[in-house]
Amino acid sequence: MPDTAVFDVDGTLIDTNYHHALAWFRAFRGFDITLPVWRLHRAIGMGGDQFVAAVAGEDVEARLGDDVRDRWVHEFDALIGEVQPFEGVRELLEEVRRRGFPLVLASSGKKAHVEHYLDLIDGRSIAQAWTTADDVERTKPAPDLLLAAVAAVHGTSGVVVGDSVWDFQATNRVGYPGYAIRTGGFSPEELCEAGARRVFDSLPELHRHLDETALARPDLSE
Repeated sequence: MPDTAVFDVDGTLIDTNYHHALAWFRAFRGFDITLPVWRLHRAIGMGGDQFVAAVAGEDVEARLGDDVRDRWVHEFDALIGEVQPFEGVRELLEEVRRRGFPLVLASSGKKAHVEHYLDLIDGRSIAQAWTTADDVERTKPAPDLLLAAVAAVHGTSGVVVGDSVWDFQATNRVGYPGYAIRTGGFSPEELCEAGARRVFDSLPELHRHLDETALARPDLSE
């Protein structure tokens, strides 16, 4: 049985995916590269270290990768004040902790961005650990982030809640069960094909069905 609850942050707990897509669009435009926003959105959830090559090719990565990433930070910083948590975040996380699971908020985002997200949901008071880009060398779909999240609380195995196909490609590589929320904009079929055991429309729906997931556990509240 998994002993650690690992929740993705960007796009799962915080409504950021479309802001990220727009920030990437503007970042590429700064270098006279115009990419369809739909294509950018399809890669959101993949780490920034892999994003440029995935959407624009290895040549652009070699010539401009770090510059585009730096420009993306600037563009996203201008939008971050608009992002908001999804409905039901706090209630779900509190219930998971009440069931006895150590809780890790897993993000490969920049430290300043992750700290902002934590402030939005008072995450420091509920999560036992969280991750940032500084904690891993490779981001999703590599599994390093998930392994770092579980190790942060000295766990042995995780159950993952995410929103993108990249989350579940990563869970498959380490054999963790994963459950998808549709907030990332991917279809249920895509999420299941990537490895999600089940797909929920929202965090409140997952909350109502926790006992049908690997997060089911006897009530361990004090």
